[in-house]
Amino acid sequence: MYRFSRILVPTFCLLLHGCTGHAPSGTTVAPDTPKTLPSQPQPVAIAPIGPPPELSIQPGPGIAERPDVQAFIAEMGRKHGFNTDALHQLFTAVNFQDAILSAIARPYEAKPWYAYKKLFLTDARIQGGIEFKQRNAQALANAENKYGVSPEIITAIIGVESSYGKRPGNYRVIDALSTLGFDYPKRGEFFRGELEQFLLLCRDEGMDPLKPTGSYAGAMGMPQFMPSSFRRLAADGDSDGRRDIWSNPADAIASVARYFAANGWQNGAPIAVSAKLEGVVSQGLASKSLKPDHALAQFLEMGVVPEEPVNGSPRAALVKLEEENGPAYWLGFQNLYAITRYNHSPLYAVAAYELSKRIASATHLPSTSP
Repeated sequence: MYRFSRILVPTFCLLLHGCTGHAPSGTTVAPDTPKTLPSQPQPVAIAPIGPPPELSIQPGPGIAERPDVQAFIAEMGRKHGFNTDALHQLFTAVNFQDAILSAIARPYEAKPWYAYKKLFLTDARIQGGIEFKQRNAQALANAENKYGVSPEIITAIIGVESSYGKRPGNYRVIDALSTLGFDYPKRGEFFRGELEQFLLLCRDEGMDPLKPTGSYAGAMGMPQFMPSSFRRLAADGDSDGRRDIWSNPADAIASVARYFAANGWQNGAPIAVSAKLEGVVSQGLASKSLKPDHALAQFLEMGVVPEEPVNGSPRAALVKLEEENGPAYWLGFQNLYAITRYNHSPLYAVAAYELSKRIASATHLPSTSP
């Protein structure tokens, strides 16, 4: 992905280490997170291996003189003790990119289900999942033992997010988060928060803020963690003292598993099942959040029938997806809702689950281009 400089230029030494206040204690776990989390590793230096990718950096002036950026820099100094002169110099090297704004305006999740699923449920991605699972069998088994998350789901998430590490994104993270934080009002507050977390992450881990690359939204590494997620939940999967989600599959695997464990994953519980509607069923039953608000028995009474057996009566949500020949329905349980804590789209959650099933059931497919 990229290399970390062992000796940072003086500006970044000031930025990362020349602080007047105490280092932050970390972010607050979201309300959906269980009270008992796996222990979090202490921040450690990461040293991903491999040459830097070709970046999609557009020429243009830095943004340090903008009043909103200056206000952000001042806040980082007050709140976290950053050296504001060093931060100002850093932002002179940051570029806003129109390509990032164009990309976020056309998310995959805006597609209908019948088009969206074709992006991920391909022979190439299934075969890639089989191979990834075989190569990393021990790391997946370790993660399952520690966090209770199945190897197929972990594999599918990494497959959907980055094609098993082959496509992690080639935008500088600081450019992506700055562009969206200051020039995307719809979600500017969220992305400024992630920019804050990214700078804290760089200070914690001894990273040069201009080096890390990721997606147009600032998501990083094989599992495409946002900076706040990395700081809370990235894990050291092979006990080498590092949390390298960019080039170490064991760390990426453990981090995904830990993320799900922290967001309500239930070991061995059902995820989702396709369903049919018998009789007149209110269309208002379909859930947009996928939060399981009703017992399965209630859906059965209302004429929603699962097409596969489901043990017990877990709580469920009714999911409506658009197929080419009409709507398709699913009953999603707590574990499908946990997948939406990774990406809130019902399309994403069902696609990841479907990919995991195909990886679990397949043994070999002819190799094709990803």
